[in-house]
Amino acid sequence: MRKSLPIALFSLLAFAGCSDTDENHSSGDAVFEWTSLPDLPPAHNESNQSGLAGPYVGVHEGALLVAGGANFPEQMPWLGGKKIWWDDVYVLEKDATGKPQKDWFRSPKLKLPHPIAYGVAISTEKGVICIGGSDAERIHADVIRLQWLPKEKEVKIQPLPDLPRPLAYMAGVKVGDVVYLAGGQETAKGKATKNFWALDLSEEDKPDGDFTWKELPAWPGPPRVLPVAAAQSDGRNDCFFLFSGRLPKTGMPTELLTDAYKYEPTSKTWTQLADVSSGDGQTLCVMAGIGAPVGAAHVGVFGGADGKRFLEIEAMNARIAALKNEVENTTKKGSVEWDELQAKHRLFHEKHTGFSPDVLAYHTITNTWTKMGEADTPFPVTTQAVEWNLSINGGKERSYLIIPSGEFSPGVRTTEVLLGKPAGKEGFGTLDYVVVGLYLTVLVFIGVYLARKEKSPEDFFKAGGRIPWWAAGLSIFGTQLSAITFMALPAKAYATDWTYLFGNLPIVLVAPLIVFCFLPFYRKLDVTTAYEYLEKRFNAVVRLVASSFFILLQLARIGIVLLLPSLALQVVTGVDVNTCILVMGVLCIIYVTMGGIEAVIWTDVIQVVVLLGGAIYVVATIAGETAGGFQGMMNQADAAEKLRCVDLSWNLSEPTLWTLMLGGLAASVISYGSDQTVVQRYLTTKDEQASARGIWTNAALTIPATLLFFLVGAALYVFYTNNPETLNPHLNTNDAILPFFVVDQLPDGIAGLVIAGLFAAAMSSLDSSMNSVAAAVTTDFHGRYHPDASDERKLKVARIATIVVGVAGTALALVLAGSDIKSLWDQFVDFLGLFGGGLGGLFLLALFADKAHAKGALIGLVASAVTVFSLKTWAPVHPWFYAFAGLGSCFLIGLIASYLIPRTATGSTAGLTWSTRKESQRSLPL
Repeated sequence: MRKSLPIALFSLLAFAGCSDTDENHSSGDAVFEWTSLPDLPPAHNESNQSGLAGPYVGVHEGALLVAGGANFPEQMPWLGGKKIWWDDVYVLEKDATGKPQKDWFRSPKLKLPHPIAYGVAISTEKGVICIGGSDAERIHADVIRLQWLPKEKEVKIQPLPDLPRPLAYMAGVKVGDVVYLAGGQETAKGKATKNFWALDLSEEDKPDGDFTWKELPAWPGPPRVLPVAAAQSDGRNDCFFLFSGRLPKTGMPTELLTDAYKYEPTSKTWTQLADVSSGDGQTLCVMAGIGAPVGAAHVGVFGGADGKRFLEIEAMNARIAALKNEVENTTKKGSVEWDELQAKHRLFHEKHTGFSPDVLAYHTITNTWTKMGEADTPFPVTTQAVEWNLSINGGKERSYLIIPSGEFSPGVRTTEVLLGKPAGKEGFGTLDYVVVGLYLTVLVFIGVYLARKEKSPEDFFKAGGRIPWWAAGLSIFGTQLSAITFMALPAKAYATDWTYLFGNLPIVLVAPLIVFCFLPFYRKLDVTTAYEYLEKRFNAVVRLVASSFFILLQLARIGIVLLLPSLALQVVTGVDVNTCILVMGVLCIIYVTMGGIEAVIWTDVIQVVVLLGGAIYVVATIAGETAGGFQGMMNQADAAEKLRCVDLSWNLSEPTLWTLMLGGLAASVISYGSDQTVVQRYLTTKDEQASARGIWTNAALTIPATLLFFLVGAALYVFYTNNPETLNPHLNTNDAILPFFVVDQLPDGIAGLVIAGLFAAAMSSLDSSMNSVAAAVTTDFHGRYHPDASDERKLKVARIATIVVGVAGTALALVLAGSDIKSLWDQFVDFLGLFGGGLGGLFLLALFADKAHAKGALIGLVASAVTVFSLKTWAPVHPWFYAFAGLGSCFLIGLIASYLIPRTATGSTAGLTWSTRKESQRSLPL
């Protein structure tokens, strides 16, 4: 076996490396595909609809709402047409299948309080908030909420707090629970403003809430009207982004703005960003354009006016006004210049081909702009984009970008309602599929090969002590290295910096504790599960409670570990998420059921080699394409502060050094001291010395591997800063950045091998959980109540338990993938996670607190859950601190309770605690 595995692995590597290294996966242009919904209809009792500029657009109760707006219904403005403001509300609903209906709903009941346009609309669960705006006479400060009542076919209007002052022609979005407004003007002929106002919607329902608009410090730039705004994450927090606009000046040409800013609500600070551009170095004005978040870290700017024609029209209008003034103050009836300007003015409008069709993308992490595509026709301006969940072709609903009506060219409206969806992307190549198939075949072969060795529970769960120390060490490392971790660590470094580096390093400090304190007891007592020790030290209740929580935690983990990588792989490969889940689940069930823990360990070894090799290949590839090579790559990352790894502030609500070290220490004790998936590896070697060497191997590997994964993240940042046009804006999670790079940039075959390694990483976590849960079920429950069962019977139970666990975990992942209960599931996992720290605390009590007894330990476990729940609910501490709080509270409160509550039975701890380790075990305490 030791010879066949390297042969299989290197065969795969050689086969993958045979492809042409110059042939890369090409992403092409990451653009939207645009179609249309039913055109905007005429207003009620009207026969014609010319389109609306400045409408309020939103979604509520599954329906698309378009309200208000202004147009020139009779003739164009350059021909003397009169501008009309409207108060109508148009509603487009979905049918029972999720498809948009063919006709808009109109009714004389669907009216705003008065005609209005050019404000801001914000979609919320409670309704569409319509803010400010103007009509023919003035600018308004009122704010209302439109609520669509589908049964009554009516719109309910609720008043909300007025703005501090009237405002129109501004931009606004919602970040979290807070609505932000920026820019605009307060009077019809007033100046542009630097207004920056906020309304916290979470304050509305609080008895003592301060539900009013707040004036906040403005951006460090000029005032503006008609800017573009969007809400998006910058890799750390959700932020408010402000782009472009224009600054009218009395007696002077309007200033076209190309600047960009970010407001970070947590720190309440503004940051100036790279000016708007299409990526060619030339700055652009995109005033009155449409902004919307795209994917996990892009802001899309759709269309907009570059202002060049606007300045021409402005100059013509100024000269026409001057000539008109001359005519009115003299007896002149006109002039040649007057006639020429009027004709030129009219021709200019009539020949206007529309505003920009370009879609620009701003990447919030690398602070770069690029053009990510264009529409077949120009985008309208002075309208808004909104996301609407639809089922266009049947099946599950998905989010589409809707842009209704707007201004096609100066004075000209459109009735078209655009629907945009991400364009399809090229996925895997044939060679990639072949490599993945071969890789997964090798995994199944391992299970088949080892099946003949699994003759007893000792073989199935402990490999009969046949595993060499180095393989056990790699398996321990691989068990902790799930596909989520492999993607998440580089993604975290790519999106932020190396701050989280110290969260993984405490294993070096914990390894001696495990080797010298925990391991001797597990080996001396010859346990199969860690929880057997808890029964010997406390009683059966503690053992069964701890084992039960471990089983529930692992079942929850299986579903998530299968689902999340599958979602990321679907994004970058095009493989259906259900197919990913089924392939991983079924293959794991096959080889784990056949080969037991030995199959799990050897597949872990392959996975570690492939993933570490893939990470090194990624860094080498990017360094080779960066000016200055590896040193140039590191210099660029350092200049962007991507290598910052220490935050020495005393703030437990942030990932500071102290938060990460304390949390990392506790998490390492929990994982390496009480987690059956890891403890089981200690028991697969021939003796305690070999197990210890495996633990040291894992600790030694963790440091360079962690540095490597963070280096991958920094390298990805440098690559996409230098090549923003290659980044797919539609990635819906930053965790997909590494697999996307692999598929998009690495040669065919190599890409397939690394993606196969990602599959294997997910399967490694899955197979570990399957075998360890089966061990817990077979040993802690079946074995305890059927101690006289034959080895054949126990092995049968073990394999049945493995299949049941695998099927249950796979089914759970499929259910989650096809449902909308992920938020509830997260809450369930959080609830189970409350006891993770407590489980670690139980083992510390058992080992180091001679006075601790069963009742005290159980009280400590419950107290740990209460402590962590309280921190999560009321204290602003970082999630990394929960493990330390849970472990520490379980130990301290359990110890105090043991002192306060007398033992109900006598018993000896001889040979079962650290202080009595050299004594012989005489009796079992109750």
